[in-house]
Amino acid sequence: MTAKSTNKIKTLAIMAMLTALAVAADIFLRIPGIGGFLTYEPKDVILTIGAFIFNPIAGLVMSLVVCLVEMVTVSSTGFIGLLMNFLASAVFVGVASVIYYRKKTIARAIIGLVAGAVAMIAVMLLWNYIMTPIYMGVPREAVVSMIPTLLLPFNAIKAALNASLVLLLYKPVVTALRKSKLIPTRESNDSPHNRKTNTVIIVIVSAAAVATLLLVLLIFAKII
Repeated sequence: MTAKSTNKIKTLAIMAMLTALAVAADIFLRIPGIGGFLTYEPKDVILTIGAFIFNPIAGLVMSLVVCLVEMVTVSSTGFIGLLMNFLASAVFVGVASVIYYRKKTIARAIIGLVAGAVAMIAVMLLWNYIMTPIYMGVPREAVVSMIPTLLLPFNAIKAALNASLVLLLYKPVVTALRKSKLIPTRESNDSPHNRKTNTVIIVIVSAAAVATLLLVLLIFAKII
C-alpha cells in the first residue's frame, strides 16, 4: 500500500470518527425546549474542528451526514429541520474553515470563527423568517416579533458558544492526533515560548467564555 493510500485511509477514518462524535454530541448533549422549538447541541464544534484539520469540503460532507442522522433519530421536524440544521452547520463550519484554511494561524482562526458566527446568525434569521410560519403555522408578523426576543439572542449565544468551544478544544485535539501520527506534523515559525503563551491565553479566555455562555443558555432555556 502506498503512502498516499495510507493517508487517504487515515483521513477517512478520522472523518468517520469525528462524524460519530458529532452525532453523539447531537444526541446526548442537546439542550431542548428553548422557546418551544429551538435546541442547542455542540455538533458544530466537532464539525468545525474537522474542517480546520482537513478542509471546508470535508466539513460540509460531515455536516450533511450528521444532519441526516439527526433527522432519522432525535429530530421531530422532518425535512424542514434537516434543511435548517444543515444551513446552520454549513454556514458556520464553511465560512470559518474557508478563512482559516487559507492560512492556519490563531488570528485567522479567530477571524474565521467570528465571520462564521455572524454569517450563521444572519442566515438563520432569514430562514427562520421564511420557514417558521410554515412549520409552526403562525403569521410572519409573529416571527418578526420573535427576532429580538428569541431568535437573535438564541443564535448569537449558540454561535458564540460554538466559536469559544472550537478555540478551547482545537489545539488539544490536533496535538493528540499528531502524536498518534494520524495527521502530519505542521512546522511553525513561532517560537515554543510564543506558542505556549498564545495557547494559555486562548484557553483561559475561551474557558471563561464557554462557562458564561453556557450559563446564559441554560437560563435562557429555563433549566436553571
